[in-house]
Amino acid sequence: MSQNGAFETLRAHTVAMAWTAYDEVKAGPDGLNAFLSVDRDATGAASGLLAGVPVAIKDNLTTLTLPTTCGSRILEGYVSPFEATAVRKLREAGAAVIGKTNMDEFAMGSSNENSAYGAVKNPLDHTRVPGGSSGGSAAAVAAGVVRVALGSETGGSVRQPAAFCGIVGIKPTYGRVSRYGLVAYASSLDNVGVLGATVADAAAVLQVIAGHDPYDSTSADVPVPDLVPAPNSTDKPLAGLVVGKPREYFPDSLDPRIAAHCERALQQLERLGAEVREVSLPSTALAIPVYYVIAPAEASSNLARYDGVRYGVRQVAGDLPQMYERTRSSGFGDEVTRRILLGTYVLSAGYYDAYYKRAQAVRSLIAQEFADVFSSGVHLLFTPTAPTPAFRLGEVSEPYEMYLSDIFTVTANLAGIPAMSQPIGRVDGMPVGGQFMAAAFDEPTMLRAAAALEHALSLEDNT
Repeated sequence: MSQNGAFETLRAHTVAMAWTAYDEVKAGPDGLNAFLSVDRDATGAASGLLAGVPVAIKDNLTTLTLPTTCGSRILEGYVSPFEATAVRKLREAGAAVIGKTNMDEFAMGSSNENSAYGAVKNPLDHTRVPGGSSGGSAAAVAAGVVRVALGSETGGSVRQPAAFCGIVGIKPTYGRVSRYGLVAYASSLDNVGVLGATVADAAAVLQVIAGHDPYDSTSADVPVPDLVPAPNSTDKPLAGLVVGKPREYFPDSLDPRIAAHCERALQQLERLGAEVREVSLPSTALAIPVYYVIAPAEASSNLARYDGVRYGVRQVAGDLPQMYERTRSSGFGDEVTRRILLGTYVLSAGYYDAYYKRAQAVRSLIAQEFADVFSSGVHLLFTPTAPTPAFRLGEVSEPYEMYLSDIFTVTANLAGIPAMSQPIGRVDGMPVGGQFMAAAFDEPTMLRAAAALEHALSLEDNT
């Protein structure tokens, strides 16, 4: 699909259609619980690349017209005095922001069960989770309310819910999209991402929101190329492309049905002209412990600002320390409290070198391994997105078991490279996602391969 064709497809889904779908699927608190607030008067603009296109925004991206709660009681009712750059760019392109989507509190979770406002339900099976923490945005797209939505990623929070809901999710290179207005969880890992019904949908919105922003010191001052993939002009559109299959992402413990869908996708990539080559990323096994040292450490610093003085809810008490304690105790949920405590511990004087400093060293090693693979002639990596399909609500209660949901996704955040998930099949009726990863700022190659695979798999499934 051409760039113009992608935007035409998006514009064909109107605000009126979005509200019809919203009511039919019961996307609000009485049904899917995908939205925390909505703007029934949103219309967008009459001109622009996204003229009149309805979009949903994860509730940790600040907006002027709707509250920004981050799925937390501590920010209940808070309306920001400024707007996130990504949201502003959508509005400038003509989009209509119809609502803010439910999320794990402060983006801490892998199932969307940690929201202070209740769990989001997977539109494909209401007994299952949609993934997290961008589960509300994923559910809004999968349910057909919108074709595109914004989410955020710290360790897989766009890609994993995309996999669970059977849609496309893109995490761009760190710095490709401004983080200005994204409420910080772990600043060195956070990204604004896009969820879409198709590769072209998601790529088109990424095209709009990408680019340098002087308000974000981590925003990369690099040109934004055309991101919407061009139509295939030959039967071997991926000729010359080398796709790496990292052996560490295909362990013997991987569900054989998920492995089979990945093998099918890799075979399609070969039919499209790509060469598939086995590669190794030996530090992959360390990614989860490294992530769960670094991310909570940064969270403990970033969330210190929520004390009842400047933002959201305040619990009245006799003195200032008591007010802090009561506000945070009543405002933060269990998972947020757990990660703040863990982060404070690993940053403490007696444990900084043993945990945080060592985790940063291993993070550099993980990033170097990716760089070495890409410099060896491999253009893309292909892996499963998640080790399982969407699990049932309440099924996973042990925190570490929940953290393992991100085992295939956290590495891209640690390395700062682009990655995406797209549907590649189903297991027990639920979607399975396949993941592409690319070298920094090589989103065009990643999206070109994803679009070709999407087309090939759709043709195979329809024959």
